[in-house]
Amino acid sequence: MKKYVFLLLLWVLMLPANAQTDSLTVKNDSVLTLPWPQSLQANIDTLLTDHPLFDISQVGFMIYDLTADSVLYQYNHRHTLRPASNMKLVTAIAALDRLGAKHQLRTSLYYTGVRDSCTLRGDLYCVGGMDPLFDADDLEAFVEGVRRLGIDTIRGRIVADKTMKDADLLGWGWCWDDDNPVLSPLLIGRKDNFTERFAQALRKAGMTVDVQLSEGRLPAGATYMVACVHNIGNVLPKMMKDSDNLYAESLFYQLAATSGARPASAKHARQVITKLIEKLGLPSSAYHIADGSGLSLYNYLSPELEVALLRYAWSKESIRKPLYVSLPIAGRDGTLSKRMKRTVAEGNVHAKTGTLKGVTTLAGYCTAANGHMLCFAIMNQGVLKTSNGRDFQDRLCILMCQP
Repeated sequence: MKKYVFLLLLWVLMLPANAQTDSLTVKNDSVLTLPWPQSLQANIDTLLTDHPLFDISQVGFMIYDLTADSVLYQYNHRHTLRPASNMKLVTAIAALDRLGAKHQLRTSLYYTGVRDSCTLRGDLYCVGGMDPLFDADDLEAFVEGVRRLGIDTIRGRIVADKTMKDADLLGWGWCWDDDNPVLSPLLIGRKDNFTERFAQALRKAGMTVDVQLSEGRLPAGATYMVACVHNIGNVLPKMMKDSDNLYAESLFYQLAATSGARPASAKHARQVITKLIEKLGLPSSAYHIADGSGLSLYNYLSPELEVALLRYAWSKESIRKPLYVSLPIAGRDGTLSKRMKRTVAEGNVHAKTGTLKGVTTLAGYCTAANGHMLCFAIMNQGVLKTSNGRDFQDRLCILMCQP
C-alpha cells in the first residue's frame, strides 16, 4: 500500500502546475468547470482580490437572481453610500409606483376680467405644474388659445402662478458651482422667464400687449383657456438615459404634490419615498433622501436598498415596462453608449449610471447566459479617477452576462 501511495504522489508532483489545481476551480482549460452561479461567484472573488482599486477606495454591491429569487453575491451591501444619479432610479420607481406612467404634468392658462370687443381688460394667469418638457411649441398653443377668444389686445397683467411648489430654486446639499437646474414650476426651455417669453410670443403673433409681468396665485372664478400636458412616460427617457437632473426633480415634486400640500416641498417628496422604503421592509431611518436627482451630497443609500427597489419594480408590470425601456443600454445609448462595447454585456445590461466627484455607481438589470434575469447595484466611493470605478463596474457586468 505504501508503495502505491508513493507512486501516486510522485505522479502528482510530475504533473504541470496548472493540472495540480482542483479541476472544479479551473476555467477554460479544465476538464470540469464550476457550474453557474458558483462560477460567477468564484470570478467575482478573483475580481475583488485582483483589482487594484480597493487599496484606496470603497465598494458595495449586490447581485440578485430575479428568476431564482435568491441573492447571488453581496459585498458591503448594507453600507450607506452616496448614490449620485442612481438617486434617479429611486425617484423613477417611486413616481411610477405612486402616480403611474400616465400621470400628467400640466401647465395651464386662465384669464380674469372682461372682454370688450377684441380687447381683454384683465389678466392672463400661467399656472405652472413643474413640467420640464414645456417648450416653444407649447407656448405657441398658449398663444393660439388667446387667439381663439378673438382677442388681439391685452391690457392688464400676465401673472406667473408658481404656487405648486415652494420658493426654493436649488436642492438641499447642492454645490453652488455645479450646473444645477432651476427648480421653478413654471419653466420654458428649462429657463425661468415664462411670462417674458409669453408676452414676446403674443406680440410676435400681432397682438397688442400692454401688460405688467408679475407673480401671484390663480384666483377663484378664473376662466380656463388651454393646457399643455406631458406624462411621466414622456419624462422618463431623457431623465434616465441622459441623466437629466431637471426632469428628475420635476418627478420629485410631482411626488411631493401628492401630499396635498401647497406649496409642495422636498420634505413632502421624501415622505413618499420613505413610505415606499418601509413598504419594502427596510428601515427608512438607515438612509437619507435629500433630492430627486442625486446632485445632493446629502443622499445616502445602500446597494441592498437599490436592489430591493429594482426587485419591487420588476414584480409590477406597471413599473417594470416603463422603467426598463427608459434605462441606458450598454454600448448602445444614453450614458452607457460607450461602455461595455464588443462584450457579452453590450445590448444586455440596462442600468442607471451615477457620477459625482469621488463617486461612481451603476444599478439595473441584465440577463445571465442561462437566461436568468438579474438585478444589481454597484456603488464605488472614494474613486478620484472615475474611469477606475467604471472599469470595475463594467468587468462585474461582463461576469454577470458571460457563460
